[in-house]
Amino acid sequence: MVTDKFKKLEQYQREMAKLEKELAGFNRKLLALPGKFGFKSVDALIDALRAAAKSGGAKVAAKAASSGRKPRAVITAETKQKLKALAQAGKTGAEIAQALNISLPSVQNIKKELGLVKARK
Repeated sequence: MVTDKFKKLEQYQREMAKLEKELAGFNRKLLALPGKFGFKSVDALIDALRAAAKSGGAKVAAKAASSGRKPRAVITAETKQKLKALAQAGKTGAEIAQALNISLPSVQNIKKELGLVKARK
């Protein structure tokens, strides 16, 4: 009876050692995930996942956010109207980009779309 209990105990210990080994491998994989997807830490990855969940599953530029870059700007009709007014007021592309919080290439693309720049020859 006692020997049976010792045998069971040894069996449980072997199973526990096996599970601990599997868990250690799983932990290594989890700790490698942030780097695999361009995040600096597990916390940064978790923050990005929370932001994605909060936005209803919409695309989140989490990698860009973790690298210190601005998230992608949403260009609306209102943004285009403001850009047109600023361009007609004589503002430079850089000034317009800063005022509207969009990139200079976006300013150039919108100006081209609105016909505010001369075509290249």
